[in-house]
Amino acid sequence: MSANQPLPDCIALRIGLAARCLPDTDSRQLLQVLLAALGEPLTEDRLAGLTVKDLKTAADGTLSAIDSPALRQALYCLQGEDGINAAATIPEPRPYCEGDLPNSIRVACASNRGERLDGHFGSCTRFLIYQVSAPEARLIAVRPAPAMVHLTIDHSAERVALIDDCHLLCVLSIGGPAAARVVNAGIHPLKRPQAGDIPVLLRELQQVLGGEPPPWLARIIGRAPAISAAPAVPVGTAFLAEAGEAP
Repeated sequence: MSANQPLPDCIALRIGLAARCLPDTDSRQLLQVLLAALGEPLTEDRLAGLTVKDLKTAADGTLSAIDSPALRQALYCLQGEDGINAAATIPEPRPYCEGDLPNSIRVACASNRGERLDGHFGSCTRFLIYQVSAPEARLIAVRPAPAMVHLTIDHSAERVALIDDCHLLCVLSIGGPAAARVVNAGIHPLKRPQAGDIPVLLRELQQVLGGEPPPWLARIIGRAPAISAAPAVPVGTAFLAEAGEAP
């Protein structure tokens, strides 16, 4: 915006939240894309008419390489439709000692606000760490992520090191080189198609842990993989199949 047309606080907040959903993108870059797509001044009415296609094509395709789920989540933030309070309280972890939850798996979730899975691996504000068994899912740590910079290999390594005690990483999106680093660290990356409440995701995982988990997961929790497949838990099976097949 020009010097005599300062950006309204409510619009600035939306842009800041939306930028967190996008890899390799800060608020200044996103603002330039929006100005190219919508012109000045930026208003709530103009943002309401914005589309994912607009975000992909504006400013000579600056955001064209970003996948649609991440752009869609950014669009929800820009239009104030994500339904989540930007100042949502960071959840408090509970005490945990190794062995408290037998046959459990450790899960890292990329999060920006509250107890939500709503972050990109390279730009999320924090990782919420859960210990999950069939009977219980417990938040055991909240780990602030390094400040977002352009996602270099070293930046990816720093974030991987932050979650290297986890078995599963849940994100909205993750770049190819970063995903390779995650896999090489022995962590299964899982991309969810849209943002959602983490407890819902964890209940899916608990259903699988309580049934017949796929071989890769059975090995983690120390259970011999089933020889014959039992009736699948529809949502959970799809949920974990993605994790096992991630590149």
